[in-house]
Amino acid sequence: MNPAHVHLLFNHIPVIGIWFGMVIYLVALTKKPEWRSLGLGIFALMAVLTLPAYLSGEPAEEWIRGLSGVSETTVEEHEEAALPALIAMLALGAVALAGLVRLRHAASWSRGYGWFVLVLALIAGGLIGRTANLGAHIRHPEIRSTTPAMAPELSEPREHEERESR
Repeated sequence: MNPAHVHLLFNHIPVIGIWFGMVIYLVALTKKPEWRSLGLGIFALMAVLTLPAYLSGEPAEEWIRGLSGVSETTVEEHEEAALPALIAMLALGAVALAGLVRLRHAASWSRGYGWFVLVLALIAGGLIGRTANLGAHIRHPEIRSTTPAMAPELSEPREHEERESR
């Protein structure tokens, strides 16, 4: 398994996990307060799992450097987005951990704190999602906003369309 593969394996977990945690936590805030600790635990765990995703980025960059189709600009955009995402995830993890400690000592907290955690999770989720999207552009030109120079013209029949018509 090469460093790029390791990076891909690690980064999918917190990207998906934070959104799962937000759903659980939103349900906890609105309907099932007993789920608060589960949501907070997911946030704390995803913060920890963001570290190997971030730390595996540099070796992955070295591994893909020079491969055809890899834009240095795209790699740099992904790398620049990663640090704010990491900071937001670690801040969320710290706030979630503080919430878990508080729940052990008191059964309730102010409603404002609960919503603050959710807003912080939304910010962290947005930043980590943006970082993942920029990372996907590195090896998936079909999702870039610009049309690739070698894209087939719309008037030309596409291979899969030819197979379907037979």
